Order: sequence, then C-alpha cells, then structure tokens
Amino acid sequence: MHARIDPAPVSGATATPPYDTRALQAADSAHYLHPATDHKALAEIGARIIVRGDGIYVWDSEGNRILDAMSGLWCVNVGYGRRELADAAYRQLITLPFYNSFFNTSNLPAISLAGTLARIAPPGFNHVFFTGSGSEGNDTIVRMVRRYWDLQGQPRRKVIISRRNAYHGSTMAGASLGGMDAMHAQGGLPIPDITHIEQPYHFENGAGLTPDEYGVLAAHRLEEKIQELSADRVAAFIGEPVQGAGGVIIPPASYWPQIQRICDRHGILLVSDEVICGFGRLGHWFGCERMGTRPDLITFAKGVTSGYVPLGGVLVGERVAKALIDSGEEFTHGFTYSGHPVACAVAVENIAIIEREKLVERVREDVGPYLKQRFEALADHPLVGQAEACGMMAALVLVKNKRPLERFAEDLKIGLLCRGHMFGSGVVMRAVGERMIIAPPLVITRTQIDEMIALIRRSLDLTLKDVKARGWV
Repeated sequence: MHARIDPAPVSGATATPPYDTRALQAADSAHYLHPATDHKALAEIGARIIVRGDGIYVWDSEGNRILDAMSGLWCVNVGYGRRELADAAYRQLITLPFYNSFFNTSNLPAISLAGTLARIAPPGFNHVFFTGSGSEGNDTIVRMVRRYWDLQGQPRRKVIISRRNAYHGSTMAGASLGGMDAMHAQGGLPIPDITHIEQPYHFENGAGLTPDEYGVLAAHRLEEKIQELSADRVAAFIGEPVQGAGGVIIPPASYWPQIQRICDRHGILLVSDEVICGFGRLGHWFGCERMGTRPDLITFAKGVTSGYVPLGGVLVGERVAKALIDSGEEFTHGFTYSGHPVACAVAVENIAIIEREKLVERVREDVGPYLKQRFEALADHPLVGQAEACGMMAALVLVKNKRPLERFAEDLKIGLLCRGHMFGSGVVMRAVGERMIIAPPLVITRTQIDEMIALIRRSLDLTLKDVKARGWV
C-alpha cells in the first residue's frame, strides 16, 4: 500500500461541519477573482469550498464527500493525500527552496527530472525546457518553433496551425493557439500567424461518413490549409492527442496517422500537446504513443507532478534541440521558475510512484478498458446520444431525442443543468456545452468506477426528470 497523509478529522455529510461556509464564501467573493468565471453570478450563489482530499475523493466545507471524476483539473493522477509527494517537497524546501536556472547555474532536482523525462519519453527526446505551466509551455512552443525555422534560414515559416475548439492555455500565445471563440473575443486574439482548422469531431461533423472516412477528411483540412497558406510559410501543426477542455474529442483512428503523413510531406514540425494526455492518462507515458505519431515537440504539465506543485515544460526532439544547441547563440527565452527545485523534486517522486504502482500499464490493461466498458454502457440512457472513452478520459453527449437526432437548444445550457445534478449527487463531472466529461485519477479502482457510474446514472435520471418538468422534452 502507498503512504498517505493522515487526513484531519472531518464531519460527515449529516454532521455539523467545522467551517463557516457562508463567511468563507463572502471572503472569497470579496477578494478572489477566479479563472474563467462570471463573478457577479458566483457572488449570488457562493463558491463551493473544497477543504481536503484523499484518494479519488474531496470534501467540501459542509462535510460532503465528492468523487472527483476530473482529477482536480485533469492533473491529480496519483490521487490526493500522497505523503511521498509532501515529503519530497519538504525535503527540498529545507535543502534548497529555490534557485534560478539563468547565468550558467542548475540544481540537482532539475537535472534529475530532465534525465528521468528523457528516459520515459518517446525515442528522440533527450532535452527538456522547464516552465511553470502548460500555458507557458505552449508560449515556449511558439518561440521555439519560430526560432528553429530562423536557424534553418527559412524565416517565412512562422504560421502555426491549430484546431477550432482546441485548448492550449490562456496566456496570449496559448489562447491564440487554442481555438476557443470565447477566448478570442477578449483581448484581440489570436495573435498574428496562428490559424485554425476543423476539429476531428465525428459526432458533430461526420454525418453520413464512417469514423475512419471522417478521420481522413478531417486530417485533409490540414492539407487544404497548408496549400492555402503556402507550405513555405507554415512552421508547425499543434494538437492534443485527445482534445480535453474542448469536450474530450476522441479522434477517429484514421486521423492522427494521416496528420503525421501530411506533416512529413510538407516538412512542418508536429507538436503534441500532452498537458492532459501525458503521464499515463491514455495508457501510455504520452498520448502520441497511443496515436502512433512522431512529434518534434511535446508540451507537458499537470500530471508531471499530479498537480501537487505547478510545473510544465517542453520535451524537445532531436532536430529542434540540435538546431538550438549548434547555433552557438542564446535562445532568449525563460522564466524565473524554470527548473524550480521543489517542483522538480516532487515530479521525480511522482513519476517514481507511477512506475512503482504500474499506473500506466494499469490504465492500458485494466481500469482503462473497464472504464470504457462501463461508461459506454451509459449510451442506453434516454438523454445520452453518444458515450465514448479513451484511457482515463470519457465523454457523453446530452441530446433531446436520439432518433431522429435532435439537440437541445444552446441557450438552455443543458450541460450546466446536468452538472448541477452531478455535484448534488456527489460526483464531479465537467460540462462543455452539451458534452459531459470525466478524467478520473489513475489510481481509481474497478469498484470505484462502478460507484462513479452509478452516481453519473443517478444524475442523468435527475436531469431527465428536471428537463421533463421544464417542458424541454
């Protein structure tokens, strides 16, 4: 058994909780600006205050136990309450809490983690650039890709192609790489020389086509965009193996092999954003291995520390690394917290846990296939038009009618209604429009998967009862 931090006593759901939730909500509203939040609306209902976590569960300030089917935010891969990670942070904090990586300096945890990442990465990745987050990692991608082509004597190659509804962070460059309309509507985004093609969403865009037929067609959108722009202007294509925040969009099996062929044909760099899909979530260390691609650059974050400490970075493939190193010039990019010793120490121990407990293999051979079987059976529910899973990621689509297919009106916000019932039933499930998505911790057991599916089904029943009462079906 793995070690856990001894949790502080907490009241049960029926006992008086040891927190003044209303006072906490008032203080939160008075001072804390949350990410991606309508703060006026939040002030009216009050934030849910999470006070502790253990395994796959979290508890709120009112004593409710909640099954966290989103791993925090796609990141708590080894579960909550791991003493090993707390001890690793403590040891490093009292030894060397911080030092920078500028001015020809380094530190032991950064060196150790760089070597560990090179060992577990796909072949050809022997170098890493550390950042503080996935957003910073994708900002680094933009700088690194354009610097690479400058060093190749092809400065016109600046355009990076991404996908609509993709998410690659919320910094200026990260949000530009992403294809979220709501993000682009604020702040004058995207920045120049970033463009987008159709996402590989068969349920939405592939009517009349088999998944494989549609996968080839969706990949062909990249070929069309390259031809439209002229290949000598295109620097790279970036994509998540499975789109996460876009709604767990699982591409057809034919999609990524065709994308690889197109990138090879035109000589453009392929970037695999593994901020969500890395560190075992798809049953491989990195999602590109499952999809069969050979990227030049890999963005990572989240699962590298299981979210215990912020850390991100870029795994740099050989042709890009060689160009940067052999140039004999400074790559004028970096962050105060690049290679932060505490974050790197926690990451080294986190990866050791994943290896000791064989979580990658477990997702690939045991709980991943079991989750797929149990989750996809939810397709028999009257509200579910599709249910699909890949590794420890899954999504279902809420529909008004199945045959003929009829969707809910967007302004009804059916996903948010369902999400409310999920929280009320004691399970975290994220809503992306009409898609309800999960990405549970990799340590989840089959018994806990059964518990999670039962909670989801109960929540769907409550949602159906609710929409009938509202006259929506």
